[in-house]
Amino acid sequence: MISCTEFIPSYSLLFTWLEEKVDYDEVVRYWEYISGSGLKKLEAAIKEKGLFGCWEYWKHTLNEEAADFVREMHLNEDGTGYMISHMRYCPSMGRLLEFDHFAPYHAYCEHCNVLYPPLLEKYGIREGPRKLNAQRATCASSRRMDEPPAPEIAAAGWQAALKELENAEAEGITAWID
Repeated sequence: MISCTEFIPSYSLLFTWLEEKVDYDEVVRYWEYISGSGLKKLEAAIKEKGLFGCWEYWKHTLNEEAADFVREMHLNEDGTGYMISHMRYCPSMGRLLEFDHFAPYHAYCEHCNVLYPPLLEKYGIREGPRKLNAQRATCASSRRMDEPPAPEIAAAGWQAALKELENAEAEGITAWID
């Protein structure tokens, strides 16, 4: 299995190669392919817990990548709500900016704009505009669910959120319920 430290530059170089061999649209098609087939864990989390499933998925993923991020979650008992994410330092783009022997793919950060919205929209979660500063490896985004998911999904998300709050308080992390 390829390590994260090897995967990131390989991924960037693949995008560059695809664009050189075909065109930018081919890179987008590749991202769309990944969106349709490579996000099974995110999809399972959303199917199980709705918007809070997104929260859990990205909490795990971003912690695993050692990202420097802050997130805020506003969840209603019916499953509606929104979350705001501020990636203060993206380890993927940050790593690419550190390399001297090649330049990162010019649109590397755009893969997030292609990968996630189609899957999220399928479950009634819409992505807000993304603020990006690739040269500083930072971005900010929001996701909103306005229509409640099925009651069992809302209930599972709500119970998981309450458990998350309980754990946060036990760890001395500031959390609150409105």
